[in-house]
Order: sequence, then C-alpha cells, then structure tokens
Amino acid sequence: MGQSETAGGGRKPNMFEAILVISAAVGLILSAVMVFKADVHIPLVLSACIAAFVSLFVLKVKWSVIEEGMLNAIMMAMQAILILYTVGPLVGVWIRSGVVPTMICYGLDLLNPSLFLLATILICSVVSLATGTSWGTSGTVGIALMGIGVGLGIPAPVSAGFVISGAYFGDKMSPMSDTTNLAPAMAGTDLFQHIRAMCWTTGPTYVIVLVIACVMGMRYAGGTLDTEKIATIQELLKSEFYISPIGFIPPIVVIGLAASKKPALPSVFAGVLAGCVLAAFQGVGFGDLLEAMQNGYVPALSGQLAELGDDVPAVAALLAESGVSGVTAESAIGACTVLTELLTRGGLQSMNWTVSLILCALTFGGVLDRVGYLEVFLNTLLKNVRSAGSLCASVIVACFLCNALTGDQYISLVLPGRMMKEKFDAAGLHPRMLSRSLEDSGTLTSVLIPWNTCGAYHRTTLGVHPFDYAPYAFLNWMNPILSIIITYMGIGIAWKGKGSEFVIAPTKPAAADI
Repeated sequence: MGQSETAGGGRKPNMFEAILVISAAVGLILSAVMVFKADVHIPLVLSACIAAFVSLFVLKVKWSVIEEGMLNAIMMAMQAILILYTVGPLVGVWIRSGVVPTMICYGLDLLNPSLFLLATILICSVVSLATGTSWGTSGTVGIALMGIGVGLGIPAPVSAGFVISGAYFGDKMSPMSDTTNLAPAMAGTDLFQHIRAMCWTTGPTYVIVLVIACVMGMRYAGGTLDTEKIATIQELLKSEFYISPIGFIPPIVVIGLAASKKPALPSVFAGVLAGCVLAAFQGVGFGDLLEAMQNGYVPALSGQLAELGDDVPAVAALLAESGVSGVTAESAIGACTVLTELLTRGGLQSMNWTVSLILCALTFGGVLDRVGYLEVFLNTLLKNVRSAGSLCASVIVACFLCNALTGDQYISLVLPGRMMKEKFDAAGLHPRMLSRSLEDSGTLTSVLIPWNTCGAYHRTTLGVHPFDYAPYAFLNWMNPILSIIITYMGIGIAWKGKGSEFVIAPTKPAAADI
C-alpha cells in the first residue's frame, strides 16, 4: 500500500482537496449561524455529505471506511450522550423536588452583587476540582447560581461565563477529570507532570480572572440592590416548592460520589434517585416524577402568574388565592416571568436538540478524521514549525480547529496529540509541554463553539447561547492566548533531560544533556 493510500482503499486527500472540503463546511456553518440565524444541524449534515462525496468519487475511498469513521466518532461520544440523557431527568427532578429552588433561595440570602461573580467562579472551581467534571458542575450548582444571578440583577450571559470559567478550571486541573488523564496519555507523560506543567499557564490566567470577577462585581454593586424583587422571588419559590436545608442532600450525594472516584454516569443517576426520594417525602406522585424526568418541570404558580401578564387585579387575586403574603401584584408580575424562564427546563426530551447536534457534528468530524482531510490540512500548516513557542502555538491552534471542525473535545486532544508527538520529541521538548498545550486549548475552547458537544450541552443546561456567554468565559479564551505568550517569552519551558529528568529553561540545554 502506497503512502498516499488509506487503510480501506483509495488515496489520501491532497492539500487542495482538504482545503476545498473544509472551506465548504466552514462556509455552510458560518452562513447558517451568522446570516440565516438558523440551527447548525443541517449545515453539518450537508458538510458531511460533501466530504463523503469527495471521498467516494474523487479519492475512491470505500463507503465502509467512511461509515466506519462516522460510527467510531459517534462511539467516542456515547458516554457523553448517556450523561446528557441522565442530566435532563436530573434537572427536571431537582427542580420538582425543590433542590434547585432551595439553592436559589439560600443563595439570595448569602450573596450580593459585589461578591457574586467571585463566589461563582470559586464555588464552581471547588466543585469541579472535587468531581473532575465541568458538565456535572454546570448542571448542578451552575443552574442554581444562574438563578441567584437573575435575582441579583446579573445578566445571564455574565453569570454563565463565570460558571463555565470555574467549572472548566476545575475540570482542567483535577486528576479525576477524563481530559486531564487523556492529554498526558496522548503526549506520553504522566498525570502529575502534566498538572504541574499547566500551573505555569493556568495559574496566572486564573488569578487574572479572579481580579476581573472582583472588578466586574464592584461595577454591579454600584447599582441599587432590588431587595423587593429578591424577596418576591423567594416568596414565590417558597409558595411553589418545599424549601429546606435537606434540599442540599442530592447535590452532596452527587459531589460525594464523584469525589470518591465513582463513575460519572452512576453518580449522576444517584442524584436523580435522591431527588425522587426527596420529592416522594413531599407527597409528589410517581406520575408527576415521571413527567418531570421525561419532559422537565413546568412552573405552576409562577407560570399561571406569567400567563396573566400585566393584569394587576387578576395577579393580586391569584396571589391571595394561593396564600402568598407580603408580595405586591406589581412586583410579582416582573418576578414570575423570570422564574418561569428559569424553571421551565430539564427532562430527557430537552436533551434531544443537543444530542442530535452532537450526532451531526460527529458524523462530519468522523469523515474528516478517518479519510484524512484534517490530518493533511494540519500537517501542511505545521510542516516547518520548529521552535518551542511555535510548536506550542501550533498545537493550540490545531486543537481549536479540531473543536470547531469535528465538534468533539476528545478528538481535539487525540488528533493533534498524535500528530505533534514526534515533532515535540525531535525538538527536545518534554512531553508535558505537548500535554499542557493540548489542554490549554482542546479542553477550554470546546465550550465556546455552539456545535461542539460541550457548547451544545451548556447552551441547553444554562439556557444561554455560547456566542453570548463566550466574552465572559474569560478563563476559556484567555488561557490559550496567555499560554502562547508565556511560551514565546521562554517561561516555564520544559526540555527533556537525562533519563526521566527534565530541565525548565527558556532555551534548549546542551546536546550532551538531551
């Protein structure tokens, strides 16, 4: 078999063919998102069709090979899809059982606008470090913090950005995270060498983001705290849900299981069961629980109030009929709309849009990966890259492109890691430099892309479009940039030393030491 042939017959694409297929896909995706304001599902399917057409009729690749690439890519994301289909019922049950409303109510008592953003990133960082999952953090405490932010007058995209920054910091630095283990495996280094290497880039970025959180928090503190609105939200929640400290038990169960290194899927499902038990003690019927798990929670009192609109007498009558005291009709009109938007979510069916997007993205990404379009494209771009700074910068760019073109975080770690390993070895760089660069971009930028598995998940879970929260997800876009700057400045560069040792120095050690 010639070097240009694929494993299943046909030949590999040349640079022109790779650019043609990738450019067509980028054009379709961007026109759908930017021009037509449409969902990106069908453009991704059309992009897969274009790639498959060129593969079949130009490169003469067998359909079985193309199909294998699609199925393999989808299989890589099956765990994520199963978690999605478990998080949907989790959110529905946690709202129905009062878990999320309890966290919102107590959070509104404890937090104020000046501390909220700082507290948000710190809380999400700690939970994610303990559990090793950004998805689990966003889908539990993240939802509650979004509700608290609404009550404090913080715009939803801002709250979502800091939730994601904290969740991905913990995910990136936790030894229990799947990506934190995958990156060093691809680069050929060990887990704790990898984590220490990330401290050089992630540590300074995290400090900068904490400062930004403090500054932005002070800006929001400059406004008047709407205590009437907060009190109204709390009273409406107490009228519709059972608010009690025992509502913290299901989140503690999930976090405890994840922290004790139990698998993600059973841990999330244990949270569903804990929420069901809590709801059962409140007298919630089995049929209502099934409905919440299947279709999510539909607000009762706040939903009825929202339907009445600006009809003050009707709102006042409904409040009196429901036994809600200390709340004026005028304040309830504004608060009920916010609560309805916040609480109308969850359920297995709510994840279908996200799962279908993931399947479409991975179908396209699987063809690019299996037939070799992306490999040819990236290899040509990186052909003459040699210096430490340019090597690390190239990995960061390659990971971002993989996240955007294949729609999957794992492919963005595996493919560039596999392609660049020999280049880092030849340059004398320690493998932890490659693993650090993989995570600085592959893990962090995935959530900024709407059609990526991570971006699609957070859009559904937090209810904010990735393009809206991206400017405020400071850690996720600042870390790759700072990583490139630090490497070009020669800071924290690790070279291979004798045996298993390494040397941190801005320039390559003498040849005798390599």
